[in-house]
Amino acid sequence: QVQVVESGGGSVQPGESLRLSCAASGDIDKITSMGWYRQAPGKQREMVALLVGGGSTIYADSVRGRFTISKDNAKMTVYLQMNSLKPEDTALYLCNVDRLTATGRYDYWGQGTQVTVSS
Repeated sequence: QVQVVESGGGSVQPGESLRLSCAASGDIDKITSMGWYRQAPGKQREMVALLVGGGSTIYADSVRGRFTISKDNAKMTVYLQMNSLKPEDTALYLCNVDRLTATGRYDYWGQGTQVTVSS
């Protein structure tokens, strides 16, 4: 099992910044990717940013150039630096941990942290 805990959400004005953190603990070996998704009310969950094997990053078009994902391997923590926030970035941000073992691939999710961007 992997425990996933997010933090760092809040309410900000357009143009401001936030940094989200996601800490993974437990069976953290064989993790293949860690990243962020978001879900706004009435909308489907969408990928925001992922860190995959080898350190490659994947970003949604809507956040590329404004958001940066990074990882502290020693702390098994992933960060999402969000700059130039827009009202359309308002959503529940969820951290995902993907783990591949001999018995299969497993997804773990945190409870989410709310980000609200409003003037």
